[in-house]
Amino acid sequence: MLSAGEISETPVTPCCSESGDERKNVEEKSDINIAALVEDEQVSKDTDNDLSSYISAFIEKEVGNDLKSLKKLDKLIEQMTENKMQLEEQAKIPKRIQSALKNAEESKQFLNQFLEQETHLFSSINSHLLTAQPWMDDLGAMINQIEEIERHLAYLKWISQIEELSDNIQQYLMTNNVPEAASTLVSMAELDIKLQESSCTHLLGFVRATVKFWHKILKDKLTRDELFTEPKPLPEKYSLPASPSVILPIQIMLTPLQKRFRYHFRGNRQTNVLSKPEWYLAQVLMWIGNHTQFLDEKIQPILDKAGTLVNARLEFSRGLVMLVLEKLAADIPCLLYDDNLFCHLVDEVLLFERELHNVHGYHSTLANCMHILSEETCFQRWLTVERKFALQKMDSMLSSEAAWISQYKDISDVDELKVPDCAETFMTLLLVITDRYKNLPTASRKLQFLELQKDLVDDFRIRLTQVMKEETRASLGFRYCAILNAVNYISAVLADWADNVFFLQLQQAALEVFAENNTLSKLQLGQLASMESSVFDDMINLLERLKNDMLTRQVDHVFREVKDAAKLYKKERWLSLPSQSEQAVMSLSSSACPFLLTLRDRLLQLEQQLCFSLFKIFWQMLVEKLDIYIYQEIILANHFNEGGASQLQFDMTRNLFPLFSHYCKRPENYFKHIKEACIVLNLNIGSALLLKDVLQSASGQPPATEALNEVGIYKLAQQDVEILLNLRTNWPNIGK
Repeated sequence: MLSAGEISETPVTPCCSESGDERKNVEEKSDINIAALVEDEQVSKDTDNDLSSYISAFIEKEVGNDLKSLKKLDKLIEQMTENKMQLEEQAKIPKRIQSALKNAEESKQFLNQFLEQETHLFSSINSHLLTAQPWMDDLGAMINQIEEIERHLAYLKWISQIEELSDNIQQYLMTNNVPEAASTLVSMAELDIKLQESSCTHLLGFVRATVKFWHKILKDKLTRDELFTEPKPLPEKYSLPASPSVILPIQIMLTPLQKRFRYHFRGNRQTNVLSKPEWYLAQVLMWIGNHTQFLDEKIQPILDKAGTLVNARLEFSRGLVMLVLEKLAADIPCLLYDDNLFCHLVDEVLLFERELHNVHGYHSTLANCMHILSEETCFQRWLTVERKFALQKMDSMLSSEAAWISQYKDISDVDELKVPDCAETFMTLLLVITDRYKNLPTASRKLQFLELQKDLVDDFRIRLTQVMKEETRASLGFRYCAILNAVNYISAVLADWADNVFFLQLQQAALEVFAENNTLSKLQLGQLASMESSVFDDMINLLERLKNDMLTRQVDHVFREVKDAAKLYKKERWLSLPSQSEQAVMSLSSSACPFLLTLRDRLLQLEQQLCFSLFKIFWQMLVEKLDIYIYQEIILANHFNEGGASQLQFDMTRNLFPLFSHYCKRPENYFKHIKEACIVLNLNIGSALLLKDVLQSASGQPPATEALNEVGIYKLAQQDVEILLNLRTNWPNIGK
């Protein structure tokens, strides 16, 4: 530790730049430091005296007179050593403070030096700026001039670049290099877009005018070019729908394909053969299919981005279809009178149209091959050929060995209608004809085909009638039944077609035509308009009449056989038959067996040969005749004792009626005359007498009807019941 005298002799660092006040402050601070150090020295001396006393007291406290306490000396020494090290560290702090003060003084000196240098440098700079100011003024004027010249140069460069592009376009057009000219025009348009933010209005106007100038020239050039001129329109007789020209980019894409098409399918090329229209039709379909992905993925997005509503694939197809139309218009007159070639052409064109519409999405409202086929001369020839080949097909199908055999005779689930092969083939023929003409562009042409179909149906009906007349003697035979099934099938299919949307549309079109020509009565027009009738009604009515005539002939045939077999039954001795109580077991009358067996066999035979709907009509018609016959010829023609009435009821309810139980749940409801006659004949004596009295006393009155209803009589009239009561012979002797 420094003594007080050493501290007083510590020199104070001089500073030449200090003012008087600053020097006074420094001296005052020095006096304070010296006083503090003297005070610290005095405190130190006092502390030494106290330390001795403290140590003595500490040892006395910790050790005292107890020698065992000396064991604690190691810990005390270790603790004192640690305290000493802490005190020594604390003693170093004043030295650090002294070193920091010294560094601060040195820094202060350096700062003062820097301030002097800064003042000198500031003065030099100001002097230099004053000297250089005239030079800066002259240099600024020169820089402004240079910038102005640079702007002029840039302006001239833009003009030069536009003129260079213009020269290039001109050179390309002179050499007929249209694609490069178009590309250069695109570059010029891009420059125009870049200059949109410029304030050089004259330059903008010049660039825009130049772009428009060359755009017009290039457009006129392309319009005049032989490659992209409007195709020569087909004659008005084809009635093609109006449509805009194919857009220019698609025309450019089509150019090489058009060249190839005309090269291969015109002139004397081996590929240009009238008998092979499928060659050029297949080629066009292949081109459309091969370009579909490219058009959808590459071209369509560009058109969409441009904001157009053009369908790239449709435009491409439309351009190629026009080639086909030109080809057809040129070829058809050359093969119009060769039936085989013409028919083959029509077939191939229809296949082409189907794939074009169904696979490639070509719109039916656009120009297509059906417009060419609808031309009057071609269309009439088409109708003639269709009729000719349809009639030939009808001759072939009717003369076939399998004409009257069902294709599905061994498959019961499929053969419900029991349709003979000729009828199914004929309806397939009509369906194919419908598919062939349904895409014709006008309703009038479709109606002409519809008339052809109706004529074919009528012709087929006449042929069936002719064959049927040959089979009249065998009206229950296989062929006769097959003809009947055919007639029923054709009628059912036509009735189903009448509800088809396509034929309903034709019905509406026919209504308009008939209304214009006044060919139908107001009633017929009203029926067509209200959909009460259809375009096939005339044909259906004729077929239904033929069907009913044939069914009636079959029913009459079976009915005659049953009547012949029932002669013995008709002569049965109903007056002398034993009563039910006299018989052990009721059995069928032996005379009834022939006619019931005949009836059973014919029902089984016709059930197998007729379709379900026809057989249902047949047995119901037969039942109606049988009911009247047995009622009138057997029941009303005889008298019955109790045994006879019981036997009649047993024969009818337990043998005749059950023959029809396979076809309906309650067959007795179809034999109402027989059923109710048996009820009257088998009433017990008391009920019969009471009913007789009621009928005689209340003729035509409600009590009579109620009395009849009570015993189950609903069909027979009161007079019939009275007659039946009088046929009973088992009345008592008393009374009436």
